[in-house]
Amino acid sequence: MSFNRIPMLDLSLARNADTKRSFLESLRSALLEVGFLYVKNTGFDDELIAQVIAQGKAFFDLPEEKKLEVQMKNAPSFLGYNKLGNEITARNTDWREQIDLSTPHPLPTESDPLYYNLLSPNQWPDPDYLPLFRPIYESYIRQMSTLSTTFTSLIAEALHLPSTAFSRFFDPDQQHKLKIVKYPDLSSLPADQQSQQGVGPHKDSMLTSYLLQASHHRGLQAQNLSGDWIDCPPIPGTLVVAIGQGLEALTHGVCASTTHRVLSPPAGEGPRFSIPFFQGVSYDATFEAVDIPQEVMAIREEILRKRGVDRMDDVEFTFTKGKWGHLGEATLTNRVKSHPDVGERWYPEILARIREEQRKDREAKEGRRDFVKETVHIEKGMDDEGSLPTTKEITV
Repeated sequence: MSFNRIPMLDLSLARNADTKRSFLESLRSALLEVGFLYVKNTGFDDELIAQVIAQGKAFFDLPEEKKLEVQMKNAPSFLGYNKLGNEITARNTDWREQIDLSTPHPLPTESDPLYYNLLSPNQWPDPDYLPLFRPIYESYIRQMSTLSTTFTSLIAEALHLPSTAFSRFFDPDQQHKLKIVKYPDLSSLPADQQSQQGVGPHKDSMLTSYLLQASHHRGLQAQNLSGDWIDCPPIPGTLVVAIGQGLEALTHGVCASTTHRVLSPPAGEGPRFSIPFFQGVSYDATFEAVDIPQEVMAIREEILRKRGVDRMDDVEFTFTKGKWGHLGEATLTNRVKSHPDVGERWYPEILARIREEQRKDREAKEGRRDFVKETVHIEKGMDDEGSLPTTKEITV
C-alpha cells in the first residue's frame, strides 16, 4: 500500500557513530517509500530561524513600489519579486506573492550558454527599508547550502554508495535557490478568483529541497502513489525535505520525487508564509545516472510489487533523457513556462515554442476526449444483439 503519513527523521542520529546506521536505514525507507520527510535537530540556531522568518514577513510589508524595484522581470535571471498571481503551475495561476534569491554569481558573458542567465546577482530590497534582510538571508543560504550537501552525502550512504557519489554533479560555486512565499487567505483574493491553489501540484526540479514552514497554517500536502493527498502540517523546529526530479533521474527512479501542492488558507485565517530552499545541480550536467547497488534496486522493486499500484500523478517529468542536452536547458524552459511575463521580455522564442507545444497538447487531448465520447455514444446505441442503429441515429 502507499504511504499515509510523512516520516520524521532526527538528524542528530546521523552525527553519532552509534546511531548513524539506524538513521541511514530510516532514511533509505523514507527515500524509497515516500520521497517526502520531516527532519529535526538540524543544527540551526533558533535565533537565526526567528530572524529569517521575521525578515521574510517584513519584505511583504514594504510599500508596493519598493517591492517592484526588485521585480523578477527586471532581469533574465528569474531572481526577484513576483506579484500575487504572477506564476503558473499545472497551467493554473498560483495565488502567492514571493521573492526568489540564490547564492551569488556574477553576470554571465556573451560566450556563455543562454541558460547561464540563471546564474546572476540577486536583486536585494532597499537596505534603507530592510537593513538586516540581506545579511540574514546570505547567512541562511550559506548554512542551508552546507546542510543540503551533508544531507545529499547521507542519501548516498543510505543507498550503499560512497558519500561523495553525487559530488560530480555540483559546480565548485554551485548555485542554490531560495524563495520567500506569502499565500494570502481566500478572503484576500480577487472576488472572481477564489481558487484554493496556493501553488499547484508539482515536483521540485533539482536534488533536494528544504521547506521552513514559517507560520502555523496547514496547506502543504504530498500526493501518495494512490493519488491521495497527505497533510504535512507545520511542526516547530523541523524542515520538510522533498526529493527532486534530478535525484530521481540520477538514481534510476529509486529515489522518487513526490508530487506536492499548497492550498490557500481559509478566509479569515490570515496569510501563510513559507521559505523553501532548493539544492541546485550544475546546469552543465548531462542526464547520466549513478550506479545503484543491486540490493537497493531489489528493495525498491519489492516495495512497488507490494503496493500493486502505479503512480497516479500526472505531473510532467522534467528531465526526460534525450529531450535535453544539459540540465540548464530543461531548467530555463521550465522557468519560462512558470513565469511567462519574464519569458515575454527576455525569452520570446522559448515562450512561443512552449505555447505552440501546449496548443498541440490541448488539441490532442480534445481529440482523445471526442473519440471517447463517440465510442461511448456508439456503444450505448447498440441494441440487445449488439447491432448499431442506422447511421442517421448516431450523433457525434
